[in-house]
Amino acid sequence: MERVQHNIPSELRNVSAEELAQLRVVHFDKLEPDWDAFADSQVEGRRRGQFRLIGTGGSGKPDPNALPAGGFTLSIMILPPGQGGSAHTHEVEEAFFVLEGELTVFFDDEVGKRASTKLRKYDAVSCPAGIPHGFINEGTEDVLMQTMIGTGKPGPVGFIDHNIYEEEIARLASRASENAG
Repeated sequence: MERVQHNIPSELRNVSAEELAQLRVVHFDKLEPDWDAFADSQVEGRRRGQFRLIGTGGSGKPDPNALPAGGFTLSIMILPPGQGGSAHTHEVEEAFFVLEGELTVFFDDEVGKRASTKLRKYDAVSCPAGIPHGFINEGTEDVLMQTMIGTGKPGPVGFIDHNIYEEEIARLASRASENAG
């Protein structure tokens, strides 16, 4: 078999290893959770904080401390007891990986029937594109979960609840105009 050598992206061709070690690392202890990352983050039962590590995550909210996204985003969510994320979809696959605690993840089918499962520490779930899914911390301790979305620039979160979806679209439009100005 012939040796495989992958091409270095043009923007990184003349970057030293020392520069990469500084430019391509984010330290969790330097990050603050964003408790207003999503349209439903202020709704009781849906409060959660997002630590953006790589890219904007599903929130679309830029974070100067996050690393630039390539082909995926990576964040960590903190969910207090009784809190979670509303049923939603993405245009690509989303994965959750539980770092601490116990998380209930659910899927909805086309007729609105819901099935759920519990994830414990180091369990993971893959949520396919277009399938409504969400999560809730039904335990008594905070949950820390890693979230990965399979694109560097996720589109708007497709919240199933119409009012939350409309608020999300308005938030994204507001962020876009702030960034353009």
